Amino acid sequence: MSDFKDLRIVDNFYQTSLFFPMPAVLVSTLSDDGETNCGPYSLVQPYYIAGKDYYAMLLCCRNSSNTAQNILKRKKCALNFFPDGRKYFKEAVRLGWPGDTTKEKMKDFAMTLTDGLRRKEDPDGQYPKVIEECFQVMECTWVDTLDGAENDLPMKEGEDHYELPKYHDFNGITSPYGAHFILKIDKILMKEKYYNAIVNGVKAGDFPPCPVDYGYRDSKNFWYHKRRGMIGELLPVRKTTLESVRYAAKRIDPDVRFEDDALSMLLNVPRIFLPTVLRGCVAWAKENGVSVITAAEMKIINDKRNKEKNK
Repeated sequence: MSDFKDLRIVDNFYQTSLFFPMPAVLVSTLSDDGETNCGPYSLVQPYYIAGKDYYAMLLCCRNSSNTAQNILKRKKCALNFFPDGRKYFKEAVRLGWPGDTTKEKMKDFAMTLTDGLRRKEDPDGQYPKVIEECFQVMECTWVDTLDGAENDLPMKEGEDHYELPKYHDFNGITSPYGAHFILKIDKILMKEKYYNAIVNGVKAGDFPPCPVDYGYRDSKNFWYHKRRGMIGELLPVRKTTLESVRYAAKRIDPDVRFEDDALSMLLNVPRIFLPTVLRGCVAWAKENGVSVITAAEMKIINDKRNKEKNK
């Protein structure tokens, strides 16, 4: 007999009914007077990660918040990942008090605001500032056309929730009190130490000191987990056979042939990704007038792929 208990699911279940590890970020937006507003959020996660013409994050929030209303009005925001430190988390908790205006909450802001890359590239544009102390920042634009959310309006003065005949399913105003925003990633800003680690190869000591919001809160406290040392677990090595790779390659395109020395360079590719990799090789071959792919061509293809990742 299982010793699990059936815990009742209630509103804000990630805070009331679970121990749920999440990131801790400050979302910066532009207020009506052009000042940067910062609000703390943990319901932030990747949304579009591959196969689209852009990448995107998903932000879930209270639709009456300063953050939600500013995104509805001006579409721009930045996701600021602040480092582990009691003073930073204490400030994030302070900024989360509902009902404060931007002027009230930002009067004694304990961190440093600075222009991001969007503002530097477009000096005449209006973009929220980013937080200098953060180890990484994602500058984003709300994709309001998804789910028909382009006509969603900000709240009228005195309202504290939405009463609509119909709510969206996944983008814009999704309930009387909730909103979801699919945010196109315009820029990823990374401090030099961590930029170099990602480009040159990450070791255990290269990870940023990142706090983890543990979701559960009680009547007195928000709880978070301080960053500890990282532990690496080796990936399993499962090489496919040359025969199976050759079998797959023969069925991709009759006009492009792979030599075995090229196919041997794909033995570490997981089987589920192999057709995609092979199709990419064939596309490169046709673009470059190549009918036979050898190890030399495969090296060129790999170098091209690595350069694109570095960009």
